[in-house]
Formats: sequence, structure tokens, C-alpha cells
Amino acid sequence: MNITKSLALALMLPITIVTLANASAIKQTKGDFEDKFRQLDEVLPTPNVYRNAAGEPGENYWQQKVDYKIKVSLDEEKRRITATEDITYQNNSPYRLKYLWVQLDQNRFKDDSIANMTDNFGGLGRRGPVNTIGDANKATKLNLNELRAMHFKADNELGYEINAVKDSSGKKLSFTVVGTQMRIDLPKPLKSGDDVKFTIDFAFNIVEENAVSARSGYEKFEDGNDIFLLAQWFPRLHAYTDYEGWNNKEFLGRGEFTLEFGDYEVEIDVPADHIVSSTGELANPKAVLTKTQRKRLEEAKTAKRPVFIVTEEEALENEKEGTDKRKTWKFKAKNVRDFAWASSRTFMWDAKGYQQGGDVQDHVMAMSFFPVEGGDLWKKYSTESVIHTMEVYSRYSFDYPYPTAQSVNGPVGGMEYPMITFNGPRTELRDDGDRTYSQAEKRFLIGVVIHEIGHIYFPMIVNSDERQWTWMDEGLNSFLDGVAGREWDPTIPWGVEPRDITGYMKSQNQVPIMTQSDSVLRLGPNAYTKPAAALNILREVILGRELFDFAFKEYSERWMFKRPTPSDFFRTMEEASGVDLDWFWRGWFYSTDHVDISIDKVYKMRLDTHNPDIDFARLRDIENDKPSSLFVERNKAEGKTLWIDRNKDVTDFYDENDRFTVTNKERNKYNKFLKDLKPWERETLERAIREDKNYYVLEFSNKGGLVMPILLQLTYKDGTVEDMYIPAEIWRRSPKQVRKLIVTDKEKELANVVVDPGWETADVNIENNHYPREIIPSRVEAYKSKKRTGKVYRDIMQDIKTELKTDDEAKDAKKENKDN
Repeated sequence: MNITKSLALALMLPITIVTLANASAIKQTKGDFEDKFRQLDEVLPTPNVYRNAAGEPGENYWQQKVDYKIKVSLDEEKRRITATEDITYQNNSPYRLKYLWVQLDQNRFKDDSIANMTDNFGGLGRRGPVNTIGDANKATKLNLNELRAMHFKADNELGYEINAVKDSSGKKLSFTVVGTQMRIDLPKPLKSGDDVKFTIDFAFNIVEENAVSARSGYEKFEDGNDIFLLAQWFPRLHAYTDYEGWNNKEFLGRGEFTLEFGDYEVEIDVPADHIVSSTGELANPKAVLTKTQRKRLEEAKTAKRPVFIVTEEEALENEKEGTDKRKTWKFKAKNVRDFAWASSRTFMWDAKGYQQGGDVQDHVMAMSFFPVEGGDLWKKYSTESVIHTMEVYSRYSFDYPYPTAQSVNGPVGGMEYPMITFNGPRTELRDDGDRTYSQAEKRFLIGVVIHEIGHIYFPMIVNSDERQWTWMDEGLNSFLDGVAGREWDPTIPWGVEPRDITGYMKSQNQVPIMTQSDSVLRLGPNAYTKPAAALNILREVILGRELFDFAFKEYSERWMFKRPTPSDFFRTMEEASGVDLDWFWRGWFYSTDHVDISIDKVYKMRLDTHNPDIDFARLRDIENDKPSSLFVERNKAEGKTLWIDRNKDVTDFYDENDRFTVTNKERNKYNKFLKDLKPWERETLERAIREDKNYYVLEFSNKGGLVMPILLQLTYKDGTVEDMYIPAEIWRRSPKQVRKLIVTDKEKELANVVVDPGWETADVNIENNHYPREIIPSRVEAYKSKKRTGKVYRDIMQDIKTELKTDDEAKDAKKENKDN
């Protein structure tokens, strides 16, 4: 999950001014030519010692480091946590810092927060209404979800209680809370290379996730038990970067996080019958696990299938008993950018070791935590999905570097943190007491686990700025989760294909991908689907898998445990692939153009040989192929006789020969023509006459504005089919209309032409993709009628169902809730 931001907002003010100045400088004053291939240099930030022109970290690249030691206690009855954190902030920047900025994400739920005060009632991004109250004749209604959130906030004091901020000697530090942020003023500026230690005592009441639609919180069951998912739970340092300085952007709920890497030691005090899942490795297993549980955990390392550390029977017993005793679970995590945990007495726990071939972290424990409601769905597929994700993602990026990878069931549809993910699907209880799940729930679980575990790679390791550029983790991850999904079971409609984005591409409810997430009109298509479709097209159509995979892996390895920006991604993909892609980034990421390439005309030409014996015969055939004159035919019908028929005794040479009969005059002219030719001209002409090729001119227009390669399927009269690829550069000097000459052998006469027959480029209008024009059936019939050698296409019924929905915002909410 994450967030995007427009480039202008993402860059510092001076750069923004330069960008706007350049935008006006390139305005055309002569003609209407638009350079779709103009270089991005004037838009991207200037390379420097921190980020070079190749898209690599520069020679003086730096980033801050923040270490945390936290002691937290969970009050289950009050659904509240209290904690103390000791923070060590290492200033690796070349600048002195007079103050530090801290994120206070729980303050989003305060009544006076910017998020609450600017909530656009009935606006975009809400979950679809269920039962509503109000005037049925009015378009805007109040639904029960909104009422529930209002009641919960009214009944609970939400947001942080900051009880103390002290330096390492215990002296109070001055601090100022600004919404979801807090500025801590330092007694003296923190010099480059120095560190500062301080302590924050805090507490807050945990939100009910289903009541306020948060990214974490508690879920209460009818028997009185809870599942607690704790994320964004401790005051965390804002990022301080070379490209922006402090990332002072209010947390409004949609935009996710940008953080610093560091080491964590966290002690979690919970009821003794709780099972805890957490970022990091368990540092005190003997204190919190039984001997049997520790033995099972050891067996799981080499097991073929997941081993239960806590069985279903044991979880059910925990639910019944309850206890006043406490346990403290201790976890350590190195080089992570965040920390999350989950706790419940309802948890079953299974685990399986994953042995990867690299030298970073050879052995990884894949684990799942879920209540009995998870049932066979979770038992069979959760942990196996975790391992499958690591197997695929590591191949395209880098070996998984952490010791654990976890999937936890709870009220959150899908959310990711280092080494731990929260995932929502469950089984349903039948009337006979058994639990079951639908095919959709199975696909959802496997898909959401792959997606969220994939986020541990992007952005938990490749640490892009989620608050500004959502697509850098959601788009890249949606692309890769499709790759992993198709390697799980290709019969399931996985991932994003170009045809999935055509409706959004031509809609008016879109903004460029390079837009900050809180300003995006429809986050799902903008941050997930469109960039994933773009990357699929870049891989399968433009670069090819070999070049794309090499460049993508290079990007991943370059920016592992570092903080890339969009320009670093764009430059790395170009530099490593060896292909100029500025036109692609400009069109797909900076504009709202769409793909609509129309084939308008096809001309057939024949060579003018100047040889009258050849050319006159062709002209005669052309004349004879013309329809008869309407006047002549009607004269015949009326029985009119011709003068030449009535006067047959008056004839000459021209009555016996038509105007295409060759005479010596034409032959002498041709011989003089040959004599005047240069040797190479005569040789070229004679070869062309001898080969007697077909010459076709295909005329295309770009109706959508987005330049793309032209993919052609040529069908000949003999029934054979040929695919042709015309690079996007054909539009370079003529972005609106182009012509292409195609030469075929004499026996290969063209019958029809189709543009993008496999729907590989997100062309929004297939009606103008055929020449001659065809009657276009429904999308399903049109798609299933295509027969292409060597191509396998996915059934798109699920996509069709999605397209037929009328509530676009419900579709967005479904996508966002899956990963929110």
C-alpha cells in the first residue's frame, strides 16, 4: 500500500519553478507540431553527487539511520497501549539539524485532524453504501458505515497522549504537535555525523478497524476475544532526504509512509495466553513458548508442508480460558524501516522453512497466524503463498534478506510491513457447522498474500517514498504480483493486462500517474492498474523480457535498502536496457493521453516501369475492372443502336485496337528512357520488374495522443497470417498521422489488416483497428474469435464483469480495501 505525488509537488520549490519555466519555453509558436519524443531532462531533477545521471546512488549518497528500543504493554480490556521508546537518530546528511520531525499517525483519528475536518462527505474513496438513511430523493445519503465511525469516534478518546519527551539525561525537550506531526526542538544543532538520543512516553486507545476503516486496529469477536493488529503505533521519525529535506506531509489516511532504516529491539507485554506475530526474530522463545512449541518450530524449518506451532485445538482452548497473567515477547529486527505486530489468543500458528539459494539470508521462516475462522483456506494456502512469493520475487529482484516472512489474518483487507503482512479473507460457517470458502475467497487470499509479501520487497526494502509516489510500490508490486500469480496457476485471472485499463485510460476521471496520492481521483486505477499495465507493455511489447528483466533487477539491486525517486527508476531502466524510453515515461506517467491507433486506409501500388508492353497491359486490366457505365447500360436496355454498328464500312486502326495498344512510338520513347538511365538505375528497375512485388501503403492516425509501437496482423488471400512490429519511433516527426510502406511477393496479396490483434497495447477502441472495417461483436466474442499461432490468451470473463459495473467508486474501494 502506498501513495503518489505529482512531480511538481515532489520536487523542491526551485526545481518546480525551473520545470514550469521549461514548460512554457517549449510551447510552439510556429505550426502545431508536438514532440512526443522530447527528452525528459528538462522535467527530471538535475543529476548530482547524491543521484547520478545513470539512475544510481551518487558518490555522496546518504540517508539517515534511526534505531528504536521500545517497551509496550497491551491492555486488552481497555483496548489501549502504553509505551516508552528510546530513539537514537544518526545524522548522516551533510547538514546541521536544529529540530527533528516525528510522525504521529494515530492523530489522524482526532476530531480536529485535517483528515476529519476535510472529509468530503459522499465524495470519492468511500466504501460503497450499505443501508442508508436520509431523503431518498437526494443523491447524497448517510450510510451505516459512516454512522458507525461517527459513533466510535464520539465514544472514544483517540489520538496520541504524549506524556513525555526527554533527552538522554532525562531533561525535557521542547516539542510542538502539528496535526499528525511533532517537531522536537534540539538543545543544540545536530552536526553532520553526530547522533542524538531521546525518549518518548506515549499511549493511545486502539481504534476498531472495522468501525473507522483504518490500516490497523482491533477486531472483536462475539465471544469477547480480540485480534489486535498494531501498525503506525509508535511515534516514528519523518524521513529527511536529499531531494526534499523533511517530508512534512500531513497523514490524511490514503497516503502511506516514507521512513528511515534502523535497528529495533521491542518488548511486547501481552496477556500470557496471547500469541504474538511481529516484525523481526523472537529473541526469547524459552520465555514465551512451550518446549513442544519450540520443538515444532525447529521441525518446521525442513518440513515439506507447514507445521503447526499452535494447533487449532490449542487455540480454541486459549479462547476459552483467559488469564490474568502476562508474558513479554522480545523481538529484534535489523535494518528495517518500520515495525508492526499482532496479538491474540485466537491465533493458530503454522510455519515452514524456505531455503533460498543466495548468500544474503539462506534460511527464511514463512509463517501464518490466524483464528479458527481461517479454516482450511489458511491452512492450505497462506504460508505456501508466502514462500511462492519469495521464490518468484527474488528471481526478479534480490534474495529475501530477512529471517521471517509472515501472513496474519485480521480485519485489515491487506497491509504490509517489514517481515509481516495483514490479510483479510476467511472461511464462512455453514449451517451444518463446517467451514467453507468460495473460489473467489481462495483467489483473494492467495492474491492478497502474494501482493502484501511482495511489498516487503517494494517498498520495505527498495524504500520508495510512498507518501509522494504511490505507483513506485503499488504499481511495481502489482506488476510483479501478476508475474507471481501466473506462475502459481495461469488458469486464474491474475494481475493486470493492458486491456484491463482501457476504460480508465479514456475516462475523464483520471490524472497523471505522477500525482500525489491524496490528489488522485481514482487511486486504484491510477496507482495500481495503469502503472502495472504500463510495465507489462514495456516488458512484453517494447523491450522484451530479456532487456526488461535485466534492467528491473538492476534497479532493484541498486536501490536495495536505499530510497529511490521516480527519476532513478526511469534512468536506470533506460541505462540498463540501452533503450531511450523518455517518450514512454512522458506518455504513460506524465500525461492522461490514451492509446487509440486507427488504421484509416490501405493503398495498393504497382511499379511504373515505363515499359509500355507492361504498363499498358496493367492499365487495360484496371479499365476493364471498372463497373460498366450506367448510361451505356441503360442505352442497351432501351435498344439503342450505335453509329459504329450502323456504319461498319467506315473503320481504321483504332477501331481494331484500344487505347492501350502499344505502338512503335511508345517503344521508341521507352528505349530512349532506358538509354538515359544510369547503370545502377537500370539495374534497380530491371530487378523490380523481374521480381514484380506488391506495394502497399498503410495509413495510420493517432487518435488518443499516446504514441506506441504499431502491432500488425497481416492476413493474405492465400490464408497465411504474418505479424509485424513497427517501433513507436515511427511517430517521432509525425505524431498524429503516419504511413508505412509494406512490400510483399507477387503471390502474397493482402486481404486484411488488424492493429493490435492481441490487445497488447491498451488500445481503447478496437473498432478502428480493422481494415477493411468489420462489424464488431461484443468484447467477449471479438476476443475469443482471435486465432493466433503461438499465443495463449486468458479468459476475460472476470474483466468483463468488472467493466459492466456502473459504480466506479465501488470498484476503487474494492481494490483499495484489498490492500489497505
